[in-house]
Amino acid sequence: MTITDLGLRPYPVGDSSIRRMALEARGLGYDSLVAVGVPPGDYYGVAVREGIMIADMPAKDAAAKAKRAADGRLVMVRAGDNGFNRAMIGVRGVHLLCGIEYADRHAFDHVTAKMAADNTVAVDISLAPLILRRGPARQKALDRYRDILMLSRKFSFPLTLSTHADSVLSMRSVREVSGLAATIGFDLDEIEQALAFAGSRHAGSTPVREVP
Repeated sequence: MTITDLGLRPYPVGDSSIRRMALEARGLGYDSLVAVGVPPGDYYGVAVREGIMIADMPAKDAAAKAKRAADGRLVMVRAGDNGFNRAMIGVRGVHLLCGIEYADRHAFDHVTAKMAADNTVAVDISLAPLILRRGPARQKALDRYRDILMLSRKFSFPLTLSTHADSVLSMRSVREVSGLAATIGFDLDEIEQALAFAGSRHAGSTPVREVP
């Protein structure tokens, strides 16, 4: 099983280089990373895959961008309203719906859940709100994630667990991620599947080149 953290935003968006983040990830227990806007490579034995984040555009433009993405990239779409989410889940090449914690409660319903299962599109559970928020804001994210977890159990669409870190200071170990997932209600098998999803979607993709 390949354990992956995804949605990372290294320098120049964040304040840590991808090389530094890969070194940190190795010590935290990860085999691979998906980082936005960086070429694929291998740093210190950690495979880095390129992620494409699609956000803040109409469904038609978002679908066109997803279809143009090269093989081997993990295509992530930021969640919107219910109509947008259903449209994107139906687009070939979209792997992941993220930012669900910011979407309206009705933006991901039973119909959307079944579509995600039929198309093997994962819903990302970003742990950043649980790491960075406190009080009511943190509880709101927890409640939203528990709703998504219940829908996943009912309809069998995949989930991912991620940090979306923009710095080594925001990264968390596999053990810490597992502990946070447990507070949401994930069991051990669900945690393992969520951490392995991104790696499984890259099986058979373009080989990662070794970076000296």
